[in-house]
Amino acid sequence: MDASMNANAGIGGSGGNGILVPQTNDTAGTTGVDDPKQDLNQVINSIQKTLGLIHQLYLTVSSFNAGSQLPLLQRLNALVMELDNMAKLSDKCNIQVPMEVFNLIDDGKNPDEFTRDVINSCIAKNQITKGKTDTFKSLRKHLLDELEQAFPDEVGSYREIRAASAAEMKRLAQAQSTLPNGDVKVKPEF
Repeated sequence: MDASMNANAGIGGSGGNGILVPQTNDTAGTTGVDDPKQDLNQVINSIQKTLGLIHQLYLTVSSFNAGSQLPLLQRLNALVMELDNMAKLSDKCNIQVPMEVFNLIDDGKNPDEFTRDVINSCIAKNQITKGKTDTFKSLRKHLLDELEQAFPDEVGSYREIRAASAAEMKRLAQAQSTLPNGDVKVKPEF
């Protein structure tokens, strides 16, 4: 048994049951800022620590004898404490995994298949939407051509109003992206 196990658990009582001693976990340190990436890293570290504790527990159980009862209890207590710590840390993380991913994993399939299927579905929906948009643009052009033949003056007025409106919208968009010193705001590209 390693020294860290002795520091994390004690013994007491006449029955030889292990007593939990409060454990300070360096991965659960509190900072003033909740960083989702840091929270996720803490959960990942807790999972890795739990896996290590389970492996130690497996080794202790596989070679169990009367003298290894204390280390077994200490390792069980350490595992329970780490699982509790993991549950507390996971409350900070808001990760939603679709049930389909779990079903694929249960079926022994690669969850990347789900991602591929979702992306392919999005591409297909995007193509359908693009087709609808192009159809409406074509319909608008066709209607304007027909209206221009029947009402040339009104369509001319409409085009002038439309051009003036578009110019005003462009001017407003540029004014909103201009800083007080006259510089233009630039969107950072990642």
